[in-house]
Amino acid sequence: MIADFAIRLVRAVAPLAAALGLVAALTPVQAQNARAPLRPGDYIVAVVNSELVTAVEVEQRLARTRSDAQRSGARLPPDEELRKQVVDALIDERVQSTYAREAGAKIDDVELERAVANVAAQNQLTTAQLKERVQSEGMDYTRFRNNLRDQMLVERVREREVTSRIRISDADIDRVVAQQRAEVAGDQELNLAQILITVPEGAPEAVVAQRRALMAQAQARLRAGEDFTKVAREMSEDGNRAAGGEIGMRSQRRLPDVFVEAVRNLKVGQVASEPLRTAAGFHLLKVLAREDADAFKVTQTHARHILMRVTDRSSVQAVSNRLEQLRRQIERKERRFEDVAREVSEDGSAQQGGDLGWTSPGSFVPEFEDAMNRLAIGAISAPVVSRFGVHLIQVTERRNVTQDPKTVREQARNMLREQRFEQAYLDWTKDLRLRAYIEMREPPQ
Repeated sequence: MIADFAIRLVRAVAPLAAALGLVAALTPVQAQNARAPLRPGDYIVAVVNSELVTAVEVEQRLARTRSDAQRSGARLPPDEELRKQVVDALIDERVQSTYAREAGAKIDDVELERAVANVAAQNQLTTAQLKERVQSEGMDYTRFRNNLRDQMLVERVREREVTSRIRISDADIDRVVAQQRAEVAGDQELNLAQILITVPEGAPEAVVAQRRALMAQAQARLRAGEDFTKVAREMSEDGNRAAGGEIGMRSQRRLPDVFVEAVRNLKVGQVASEPLRTAAGFHLLKVLAREDADAFKVTQTHARHILMRVTDRSSVQAVSNRLEQLRRQIERKERRFEDVAREVSEDGSAQQGGDLGWTSPGSFVPEFEDAMNRLAIGAISAPVVSRFGVHLIQVTERRNVTQDPKTVREQARNMLREQRFEQAYLDWTKDLRLRAYIEMREPPQ
């Protein structure tokens, strides 16, 4: 399930109409509303509460959906069904935005200005240049900002309302805890270190032989008495090299089966006599620790992140490109992670330099947590897409702790809440539509 920080995350940056050629803070729906009345040849498709869905918006969304599908190779339904789905999606957006404005949530000026600055940065513009661009396209800049604020409100209200609908009983939690105990019965935890010499996929035999020779050099250094940690730092080609190749204490279930089998007969402190060959390359494994698994002993992670929001798939790439630029600047030590977080992150952790504190497994949405778990200490992830936006993640520390019963139960509650979120969201949207005024209009004859 999402941790407290994630509940506060909201997506608020989406593309303007395709004609702008600009990623900004309005969807095509809102861009049309921000402009003037209906264009010649345009007509009203639906009236939703006090807002309109127009034919121009529908065609813009259809064009973008088809473009996205072409890039990703996704299959689309027949044209009539696709158009119905697009119209339904636009109606859902209108229903949610009007409800959010009525719900009393607030977006302060500091949050709004940060979102506007991020829109500008994603398009390699200053805020002043973005304002000029918006106005040159015939939109009122104040309306532009108000629409951006509306989108932020929608996401804030959506997380609050959907989460409040999810009901989890003590019996539900009991079942999860019992299942966790059963899963680790007879299991072991291993802390392994590795020296990895990578082999490119499909490499010719000459390249494989050259990479095998590098591994042989590493083995020779170990036989000569050099420390495994030192050799790993100097020769290994994996993300854990800075930590001497240490992977960290993990249940056997979370390790590749070939790793578990390769070290099955090794004692703590021993190094495998021969490297293991996988699709990634040659691995030389060392057993650092071996313990009986405990369902409630976990590896906690101290991480920080930078979040930039998106509301539309079309804007994901632009946001990811911007974050990749920032990641490279941080890695080159041109900027500090915490300073960038304070400047551009759109999460509640921004003022703490993106610091998320110590968290246990299951605290974050799976896509965020999976990426975080793969990081070595000190490493920065490539841009990670979640339902809240796009993140850069850095792990600063890890530790093994035994959780108290209260924490175990809260973690189980979080996991169940995350599993039930999607259905609760669909139910919430359905209820909003039932309470909304929706009038479908026929095309003009």
